[in-house]
Amino acid sequence: MNPLFEVIPAIDIQNGKTVQLVGGLRGTEKYYGDPIECALQWEEMGAKTVHIVDIDGAFEGEIKNKSTIERIIGNIDISVQVGGGIRTEERVTELLEMGAERVILGTAAIENPTLVKVLSDKHPKCIMVSLDSKGREIVVEGWEKKTSLDPVKAAKMYEEVGASGILFTDVDVEGKLEGVRGGVIEEMARSVEIPIIASGGVASLKDLEIFYRAGASAAVVGSALYERSISFEEITEWIESL
Repeated sequence: MNPLFEVIPAIDIQNGKTVQLVGGLRGTEKYYGDPIECALQWEEMGAKTVHIVDIDGAFEGEIKNKSTIERIIGNIDISVQVGGGIRTEERVTELLEMGAERVILGTAAIENPTLVKVLSDKHPKCIMVSLDSKGREIVVEGWEKKTSLDPVKAAKMYEEVGASGILFTDVDVEGKLEGVRGGVIEEMARSVEIPIIASGGVASLKDLEIFYRAGASAAVVGSALYERSISFEEITEWIESL
């Protein structure tokens, strides 16, 4: 695959199963089977990384699917990045020791930017910050609480304290399979030097092209893969053509 861009399959876990939410809202979930089987499938298809989010943890503020995450890491040989409900240094250390390559902080990063610096100093290149946006406003605690923070300004701040990358999710279009919006990503890419992983709304190769042209280094894709609106084989061919 082209080293300049990567597509990362999402494995969002709720009640021990793979799930996708629409617009980050509870009650909109659709289930897609066993997370371990999904991870093995994406590895077999050629994915270099899987993106795991503990959805229960995101809403409840503490990891709830730890055993499932540990089994995924233990059953595949590709990179794993994990987010959702990770609020303490102890939990970050535990996940890294478990074998996760990157840990993603959302609510904890917004509430305590110093924690990002402490962890980034201790675990270089392992700490990413998740900036989830509704109406160009960062939201936290399972996408339910607004913060008044602008995502571009926030990205610059987290770069300064040592974050290794930014995961930007456009919650307004997440899971809707109606297309992406690249404007904020383009602004962010002009403002920071660290990698940006884009997420939310991907329905076609055209959407991945928008992310790529906007300056993202990677994209997380969930519903489009599970609903087969695009295949990983198609994605691989497109990346190789870049």
